[in-house]
Amino acid sequence: MTGPSPAPQAAVETVGLRKTFGSLVAVDRLDLSIPRGQVFGLLGPNGSGKTTTIRMLCGLMQPTDGTARVVGLDVHTDAELIRTRIGYMSQRYGLYDDLTVGENLRFYATVYGLHGAERTQRLTEHLEELGFTERMGQMAGTLSGGWKQRLALACATAHRPEMLFLDEPTAGVDPAARRTFWQIIYRLAERGTTILVTTHYMDEAERCQRLAFLSRGHLIALGTPTEVTQQFGQANIEDVFIELQRRDEGVRA
Repeated sequence: MTGPSPAPQAAVETVGLRKTFGSLVAVDRLDLSIPRGQVFGLLGPNGSGKTTTIRMLCGLMQPTDGTARVVGLDVHTDAELIRTRIGYMSQRYGLYDDLTVGENLRFYATVYGLHGAERTQRLTEHLEELGFTERMGQMAGTLSGGWKQRLALACATAHRPEMLFLDEPTAGVDPAARRTFWQIIYRLAERGTTILVTTHYMDEAERCQRLAFLSRGHLIALGTPTEVTQQFGQANIEDVFIELQRRDEGVRA
């Protein structure tokens, strides 16, 4: 008689994760677990440690202390391999304006290790999924803000990453484009991609399956949007965010 199947390994698992810059503690002993296939929001005021946390998890910055595993790999010893298994998109537009949509996608697919027939097939499918088929020859620099962000997402997911990190991906994008962007995010999650997203839009935070709130490098709340609002005794996530900002401003004052 066989026993129960083992629980799937978490996409992210951190224990006591810490990062300091001299006397500044940017992230302080973060314990976090993110199941595979989940849309997870990492929230907090500016300076709370969100981007530093993401950079450590992406293998771009070594932790000062603690452990972290991403898609089963150790950030201390497997940083280069982690970068081949994840996608990353920041709020800063980083594509090549003087290349077409298709050229940008081919470039990033190649960087991520796709070549030949495999690359051609993947990009054909990807372009159709994200609505770029008729824009293949359009110069990236002529796209609207929403389409530029969609192209950045397409490039970050060209290699079918197991996990996707989105650092304020819809900053400055109009509401309609943000809704479309989130529809794409959930399609990716339904296919098994784990997604960690930071945002200052509280309507987007409400779309996450689970949330973690950071304040001055500390994890201060964790759970579903409903659970987090209950922990703070607030009516909604926006009120939680406002409360955190007041606390941070009080400390700085």
